[in-house]
Amino acid sequence: MGSIRLKSLLVAGFGLIAVLFSANVFGQGQAEKKQEPAKEGFNANEVIFAHVKDAYEFHFLSYKGSDGVEHEVAIPLPVILYSPQKGFSVFMSSALKDGAVVDGYKLDKAKIVPVDPGVKVYDISLTRNVVQMIIATFLFLWLMIAIAKKYKKGEGVVSAPKGTQNAIEIVIDFIDDQVAQPNLGSRSPKYMPYLLTIFFFILINTFFGLIPGSANVSGNIAFTFVLAVIAFFVIMFSSNSHFWSHIFNPDVPFWVKPVLVIVEILGIFTKPFALMIRLFANMLAGHIIIICLISLIFIFGALNKGIGYGFAPVSVAFSVFIYFIEILVAFIQAFIFTNLTAVFIGQAMEGSHHEAEGVLAGMDDPALL
Repeated sequence: MGSIRLKSLLVAGFGLIAVLFSANVFGQGQAEKKQEPAKEGFNANEVIFAHVKDAYEFHFLSYKGSDGVEHEVAIPLPVILYSPQKGFSVFMSSALKDGAVVDGYKLDKAKIVPVDPGVKVYDISLTRNVVQMIIATFLFLWLMIAIAKKYKKGEGVVSAPKGTQNAIEIVIDFIDDQVAQPNLGSRSPKYMPYLLTIFFFILINTFFGLIPGSANVSGNIAFTFVLAVIAFFVIMFSSNSHFWSHIFNPDVPFWVKPVLVIVEILGIFTKPFALMIRLFANMLAGHIIIICLISLIFIFGALNKGIGYGFAPVSVAFSVFIYFIEILVAFIQAFIFTNLTAVFIGQAMEGSHHEAEGVLAGMDDPALL
């Protein structure tokens, strides 16, 4: 019965949207008679992609002043360009507003391009993704160094940890007990610094991305690509002879080996690729959903102001709900990336089947229980 009511509400909702959107649709004959210039309305695509893509400034909001001119509240960032023909050019991104040309460069579709043809330029600017990642790195270092100093003084060693130290210690113990030990065993202390670094680095950057006006660093494909490349090299350097013999000489019938070897070689690269895509897609999707929900207010408001104001509480409520879900997703995705990295490292350093049987037999020894 409940499912029938839900379906009825959905049908009614989509029907209402269809009626509202069809209000401005008129016949072909009428369209030919009345051809008015289309008014520039709210561009949802532009807003969504401007939020999730990198930029040369931290943009918070735009408003129309009493003079009728639209003003922006933003923090411009330094633009650093190098051209073999013109050398270095350094200026603030605010100088490129309203189509201005600075030192032979202009802003074209959120990208700086040279005005003169044939000029090659290398963009090494401090974009908002870069600046935010630097800030997150310094915050991460400051937090960990401050906690390390407390341990050095004996706090948390001869006495119970307090405050931030207690919260971080819980996370460290969780990663050690649930990620490192089950996948890496006795080798876990060697990899704990790396596993903790990627966990906290992803977590801090994701939290920064939830601040309005900030950059979605963890939802940037370049960010997840670099993390995946680092994980790939760590996995490769942790491998042993048994791992490579399993790749190039699997224990299967000879007629299956050629196909399986190709699959195993592809698996070496698909594992870090999966890490990259999983984190990128999940972090990007959450931000797009929030922006889409907020954009619905302006889309409905463009059709009818009353509908826009009426839908605003619903849109804000759903946005807040998704926002809190994103906080949970930040922990989940940081944990999944760290856990899968540990799993892949453990697979690369696994011993032969005989060694594994010996380890399992040793665990049955009463002296170890």
